[in-house]
Amino acid sequence: MAKLVDLELKKAFAELQVKMVETRKKINIIDAQIDALDKVLKFIESTRQELNVVPNDTNTYIPVSRMFLQADLGDLKENIEERVSILSKRITELENKKEYLERKLRESEDNIREMVQQRKEQIEDKTN
Repeated sequence: MAKLVDLELKKAFAELQVKMVETRKKINIIDAQIDALDKVLKFIESTRQELNVVPNDTNTYIPVSRMFLQADLGDLKENIEERVSILSKRITELENKKEYLERKLRESEDNIREMVQQRKEQIEDKTN
């Protein structure tokens, strides 16, 4: 009977470890995505600052695939604001997902601790 409990404990422990490793990988991927989006956001922010200095009658161009189309400065600023909005929303979504995964990871760690504690208590009960 004790060996059966040990096997069940080992199996559950292994499953929780696999879950924890997968969750950590997902968190690392999300961190990399957030870093990449932050870099793009900083680049866009510097572009926005430069456009605020440019006179309103300046010829401006919007990148479309491999070409550039002449556009009004107001249209270009709107395009930049839209991109900032989209990137900010995406970063917020990723941060929320990361928080969820971190909670899930902590729960898995707590479950492992609880399993180990229960096993210790079972061994102590048998020895007493």
